[in-house]
Amino acid sequence: MNVSDIIDAINGEIVARGCFIVEVSVSKDNDIIITIESEKGKIELEDCVSLSRYFETKFDREVEDYSLTVSSAGLDQPFKVRQQFVKALGTKVEVSLKGGRKLVAELVETDEDSIVLKYSAKEAVEGKKKKEIVEHVDRFAMDQVNAVRPFIEFN
Repeated sequence: MNVSDIIDAINGEIVARGCFIVEVSVSKDNDIIITIESEKGKIELEDCVSLSRYFETKFDREVEDYSLTVSSAGLDQPFKVRQQFVKALGTKVEVSLKGGRKLVAELVETDEDSIVLKYSAKEAVEGKKKKEIVEHVDRFAMDQVNAVRPFIEFN
């Protein structure tokens, strides 16, 4: 069983549920892990259960001898597909850049090659003795970015 066969078999059902595939992995022992995310809102347990049942109608466990796990993308996990970036537009994200710099910023734009972030930083301003908060809107090429994940705020 290979990843492209799995995606071809289940993608229509996933889209019909208002979801998208984040990742599909198949181990050498045929342990299949399908990670999905909702286009809007969050994944419900019923989404995972339904997809698992649908999968079993497409692949005979007696013939293929597989184990299956269907789960949602974790909030602590970095984005893996462009749809996750699109879904996160207008929200705060935690960004790790190459070179070690980390930012918490609003994701304001995304395309295939880059992301645009809006953030504030305390900086020295010419003619001022104290550092001041300066607003930035910067574009970062994807090859400058190590990881982007949702920012989780605890109030």
